Order: sequence, then C-alpha cells, then structure tokens
Amino acid sequence: MRRFPRSTLPNRKARDEAFTFRQYRSGMLRVLTLSTLFPDGTRPDFGGFVARQTRGLAALPDTLVQVVAPIGLPPAPLSLLSRYRRFAAVPRFEHWQGCDVHRPRFLNLPATQGRWHASLLARRLRPLLAELRVDFPFDVIDAEFFFPDGPAAIDLGRHFGVPVSIKARGADIHHWGHAPATAAQVRAAGDAADGVLAVSQSMADDIAAAGIARPVRVHRTGIDRDRFGAIDRASARAALGVNGPLVVSLGTLIPRKGHRIVLDAVAALPGVALWIVGSGPDRDALNARVTELGIADRVRLTGAMPHRELPTLLAAADVMALASASEGLANAWVEALASGTPVVTTDAGAAREVVDRRAAGRIAARDPTAFAQAIATILSRPPDPAATMAAAEPFSWDRNARELRAHLAGLVADYKG
Repeated sequence: MRRFPRSTLPNRKARDEAFTFRQYRSGMLRVLTLSTLFPDGTRPDFGGFVARQTRGLAALPDTLVQVVAPIGLPPAPLSLLSRYRRFAAVPRFEHWQGCDVHRPRFLNLPATQGRWHASLLARRLRPLLAELRVDFPFDVIDAEFFFPDGPAAIDLGRHFGVPVSIKARGADIHHWGHAPATAAQVRAAGDAADGVLAVSQSMADDIAAAGIARPVRVHRTGIDRDRFGAIDRASARAALGVNGPLVVSLGTLIPRKGHRIVLDAVAALPGVALWIVGSGPDRDALNARVTELGIADRVRLTGAMPHRELPTLLAAADVMALASASEGLANAWVEALASGTPVVTTDAGAAREVVDRRAAGRIAARDPTAFAQAIATILSRPPDPAATMAAAEPFSWDRNARELRAHLAGLVADYKG
C-alpha cells in the first residue's frame, strides 16, 4: 500500500503534544469524524454546526475524537484559480476550536456531476487513516454529510473493519440523492450504513423518498444559548442603529433561498426595513430589484456576516423570513427562535417541526403576497419573546452530544457483538 507522505501528518512530537489521548479502557469510544463540511481559516463559518457538534461530542467522558475534513481541489491549472489557491494556506493538520483536525486534499473532477467524488475521496483517505490508526485505533466512522462523505465512509469502514454512521442534513439528500450521477451511490451508502441519522423527521422521510428503505434516527441540532437569547432586543437594536420594524432574510444569495420573494413582500409593507444577509451570485439581481422597487432607503444587503455577529442581528429583528424552496432543518430558524424572534418561512423541510406554535411564527406559501401577509400579522401582534424562545427548547447541544455518543456506541457494540 502506498504510504501517506509524512509531511502531511504531524510529526511524532507534534502528535504527542496535540493528541491528548487518555489511557484506553473499557467504555472508551474513539470516533473518527469525516466531514467535507468543516470550518478552516479561509471559511470560519463553513459547517460551523458540524464543528460545534464535534466539540460537544469530544467533551464527553470516555470519548476521543479525531476529525478528517477533506478539501476537494480540481487538477491544475484550475487549482491555481484564486478561489482554490487560498486553500494553500490551510494546514494539513491543526488543533481547531478544541478538535484535532486533518485536512487532506483530494481530487475533485469538475464537470462530472459528482460521479467520482466519493471514490476519489476514499482512495485519498485510505493511507491517511492507516497512519492515524497507529496512534488512534478508531472504533467507528461518523460521516457528517451524505455525499460524498457517506459512500467514502462505507468504503473506508469496510477496509478498516469498523461500523459507519451517516448523517443527512439537506442538500446531500435533496440534490445528490436524486441527481442521476450520484443517486445510486447515495442509496447504496444509506443501505450499507450501520446507522443513519437525520436532522429532522421530515429529513428522515426524504431519505425514504430517495429510495433508502431502512430505520433512520432523528438527531436534532443544538443552539448556543449563551449567545442566542443572551442580548435583549432594545440593546441589540441600539447597537445596530435599528429604528422601526426590521425583517431579516438570512442565507446564501441563490434563487433557492427565496430572497427576492421576501424583498417583494417587504416592498408592500410601508415603513418596514429589510436586511438581506449572505453572499452569492444573486447579489446584483437583488440590488437591481431594490432599485426597480424604489426601496433602497429600506433595504440593506449586508453581504456575508460572521456567525458571531448573528446573535445581535437576530435579537434586533422583529421577524426572520426565509422563503426557501427546500431545506433540511435551517439553523437560522432555531437561532432566530432562541433569540425571541418569530419566523416566517415556507413549508419546506422541517419547518413545521420548528414553527410548531403561533409564538414561533407562520408557515406561508412561497409567494410575496403570502409572505407580506404573514409578516404583517406578526408585526401587528408580536408574540411574547419568552414564548418564542420556548419553541427552541428541544434544541440543545448537550442533548445532541449525548444522543450522538449513545448512537455511535450502540453501533460499535452491535458490530463487535
């Protein structure tokens, strides 16, 4: 077997310093988390929810975690483009937010619709995982995205003789689970996995709709309650200079997120301001629409906003509106509710599992008139913030970590049994 170049792994001294391994004993669980969604120095908020979940898992007693967060790059000369060149500064190994993280590069072939992503990823990871097992004999592989992580994890689990769990979050099923080039791979991975998790019951139903007929365990996300809900509305509005009703539309600027629908809805509500938070290819089109509607004095496209700034923004808002065509379980829903801000959203993904009471907001049809009516209703009779916050109670990082450990430990026990 080709050995993984030593230069891409920490040397022995660095590993001894970074890997704070406790003496292995009965009940110790060693988890290899595999996630193509994970923050790095160039993308500090990319997959932040996966990083937060991983930190919670690693903090539990008798639990050791190593993270493999691969970065896909196209072959030269495409890899020399600026959007890929930035990854050269990302270390192959680092201690990131309390986690030991390996960041191997793997070949990502463009214009193939993802057909070879998983196989190329697995091929790249086999030698790295063989090296890791010298010091870290992992018991289970926890794949945090269904594609390409899932099929690659199945390959690696079979190779190293350990069970595999795969988690579904949204686009990994909605897109890759139905795309002609990858749907069969997603189905095969789901069928072969020792355990499958979903962020919501609706996501579990979508897994079944993608042709994966097996039990799925719902594993909800968490919320940082020391940040979201820790600032009162008056202070947040003063900090941001907000006067009057404010609607926030949060997400990547792409048609699927429905920012134009929210924009047109707010245009019909005199005196209501709108902040659209995110970056993406629709920015110019949205700016043009703002000019066309003549509401530039009420609309602000902020660009991408660091996650650390969202608690203040969501606390300042009167409504968080998200007109998505599809979702898994949007973190923005939960973060808004935990901030005491009701949500107006479409009947997408787990929306009804989150917006499950009047104090949580409204489910509206995906058109500007319906959104305008729902927003106006909330602005005219705003719910008690405490009642809105209560809708976020089921979402806890402590619970998330405990449930994930129990799930993974159960897979290991069944596998060894």
